Order: sequence, then C-alpha cells, then structure tokens
Amino acid sequence: MASILIKSATIVNEGKQTQADLLIKNGFIEKIAGTIDAKADKEINAEGLHLFPGCIDDQVHFREPGLTHKGNIASESRAAVAGGITSFMEMPNTVPNALTQQLLQDKYDIAAKNSPANYSFFMGASNDNLDEVLRTDAKNVCGVKVFMGSSTGNMLVDNPTTLEHLFAQSPMLIATHCEDEATIKSNLEHYKQLLGENIPVRFHPKIRSAEACYLSSSMAVELAKKHNTRLHILHISTAKETNLFSNDIPLADKRITAEACIHHLWFTDADYETKGNLIKWNPAVKTEADRDEILKAVLDGRIDVIATDHAPHTIEEKAQPYLQAPSGGPLVQHALPAMLELYHHGKITLEQIAEKMAHNVATIFQIEKRGFIREGYWADLALVNLNNPWQVNKGNILYKCGWSPFEGNTFKAKVISTIVSGNLVYEGGKLISEQSGQRMTFAR
Repeated sequence: MASILIKSATIVNEGKQTQADLLIKNGFIEKIAGTIDAKADKEINAEGLHLFPGCIDDQVHFREPGLTHKGNIASESRAAVAGGITSFMEMPNTVPNALTQQLLQDKYDIAAKNSPANYSFFMGASNDNLDEVLRTDAKNVCGVKVFMGSSTGNMLVDNPTTLEHLFAQSPMLIATHCEDEATIKSNLEHYKQLLGENIPVRFHPKIRSAEACYLSSSMAVELAKKHNTRLHILHISTAKETNLFSNDIPLADKRITAEACIHHLWFTDADYETKGNLIKWNPAVKTEADRDEILKAVLDGRIDVIATDHAPHTIEEKAQPYLQAPSGGPLVQHALPAMLELYHHGKITLEQIAEKMAHNVATIFQIEKRGFIREGYWADLALVNLNNPWQVNKGNILYKCGWSPFEGNTFKAKVISTIVSGNLVYEGGKLISEQSGQRMTFAR
C-alpha cells in the first residue's frame, strides 16, 4: 500500500479550517502537522485546495443483486468516489430482498470484490423475519432497515405486533422509511377518481402527502420512546416532521436522530414542471417552505445527517407515465458538489457540510475510525477545489443509468482526488485504482 503525503491543504474538520500537511501510511492517517518533512510514494500539492473527511452516505440503493440493469455495486460505488463519498450503507430492497443472513452476506461478498468505496449493508425487516433480524451482528452490520411505507417485494412492515417486537428487541439501530400506506392509498384513489389514470407528476406530493409522512414518522418516534430504541429516520421531507426531533442534547446521547437528503434540500414542487419524473422520489419533493425548513433543521441540529437516497432507474423507466414511472434517482456523484454549491450561496458552511456528511454519520452509527480527519484513523479523504466550475453532462456522468437530475447544472466546486482507506482511487476526473474498499465495522 503506497504512502501519500498531502502538502499545504486547508483541512476542514471538527468545526474549523486549518492549513497543514497530512501523511498517510498503511491505510491510516499517520501524522497531521503544519509541515511534514517525510518521503512518501506519492506527494500531492494541495495548496489552494480543501481537504474534507470522505463523505459517508448512510442511504443508497446500488441495485445489486437482481436489478443490475439500473446499476450495480461496482458502477455506483465508482460514481460515489468520484463525488467524494468514500463509504456507503446500502439498503435491503434488492432482488431478492436481503431478509436472511445469507442473502445479506451475499451482498458483502459482491462488495468485497467490486467496490472501490468502503461499504456496509442494512439487514432488512419484514412482517415475518424477526428471528433473522435478531441474529444480525451489530459489530459488522450498520443497522436494520424498516419500511414503514410501501416498498419492493415483502418489505412493507405494517403489522403493529411486528413493529412492537422490532422496536423492543432490535440489537442495533433501526433506520426507517416513514410514510403511512393507508393515507397514500386513500389519496391515490381520490386523484384517480378526479383525474383518471393519467395523473400529472405534480400531484405526487399530494398523493404521498405531508400528512402521510408525519403520521408514520410520529408513530416511529412514539415506538422508539416507548422501547428506548435507537431510531434513525431517513429522508425527512416536510417542515412538520422536523419538530419531532431535538437539538438540546449531544449527538452521542441522542436515541432518535434524523436525516435529510440532497433532493429535499435542493428541489421543490415547482421543479416538477421541468424535471417531471426525474425528481419523483418517495417521500416526495414538496414545497419551498418544506425545503427551507428542512435546511433550517439541518443547521440548528434537529436533523443530524445529509445523505442521498441514491436510487437509479433507467431513463426509459422514468419516461413512463407518472403511475408507472418508478420513484428514485441517482445522486452519489453530485451530492457533495451540490452541498458546496449551497455553501457558495451562503446557505451552509464548509464545517457544517463536513459535520453532516461525515462526522455525524460516524457518530450516529458508531463507525470505527472513520468520519474524521484524525491521526490513527483510516485515511478516507476528499480533496476539493472550491473554484473550478464544471457542468454536469452525459459525458461526465458515471452512473450506469447515464442520467442525473442535475444535468445541465454548473457547479463551482469540483472533487479533485478521493482517497479510500489510504488508497488514492480517484484523481483528475478518472478512477485510477480498482483497489477494493473496506467493510466498515462498528463500535457496539
């Protein structure tokens, strides 16, 4: 494993910016100092550049196994490292659903061979696999995923008894997708009666409504409080939900935490007019007021994490009528540039980006020796030029699906290099190493 010396970087870490050198040996950060005089296999001149802890994305759908025409672990993790995301946690609604320990292990085996990024995979919960869930190894698996809203296959958990047992007995963090299925079905029937089968996509946030989100999120919070469960609610999409969370205790002491996603921080319902199904997600992109309140909650600490919910579909699938078009979109390559664009607009600081996309994820999931730029920690790093404008286009999109909701956007900041577990895997616009990422472990 090559040693790397990064010279004169502006390090963004733990609430401050510091100009320093950084030495990497054997996969770890060996030394951080104002000046380091040492020989290394590779030296990187980072003068004028900003060095971030590699982003940790706690919610992606990389589509393998079973849906690999949309994406796979190899293709999507390559896109991730190109965007400064060095570690990911992938969801269980692949085909077959990861509802047994063997099916879960199969995904780890694929990643060990094919992922340039570090990885972990959620164990899936259903109405009838509690015994399998309880066998999950908390030290080697990031968490248990519960879909409290419709999902692929047998993954809607809507049995009240099952939910009680899951929240009472889960050996680790439970991450939830919260949308009330009964409310969504009722709304859908209403709009079908009103508009027929050809419903415009702009009604998506009316069907998968704020009320549906709040009913489910508030139920999850109540269950977690009742059982003292370690709960993490994914992709908050409404202003009302933000008030379910507190900012008055240290993050390490929180039992209930929350995540915001890039698309809910960027797009609004006005964008359906031009983007159509390309911004059809579950939960839905909602109003400008919702978007602004979600960002406010990120900044004031009610929402702890920024992630992507990366979920690619082919452009042909997205081109179908609203009711047939699948929900989700690709985001990992453009998440950090999009947040840095919000920095350029004065909406968030660099330190807050590092906190919400790296530090806090590591703290919430108790990831061992990642998420911070510290001596003795794994060298997971993203080197960024804050003033190197580039336009998103088909020529530089790395997703297997070949499109992005950001296509045509010009971002001011560009990821120059990405280092994963001490290996330089991305530099100068190219993946330069097939070196596999590492399986993340958890201090539990």
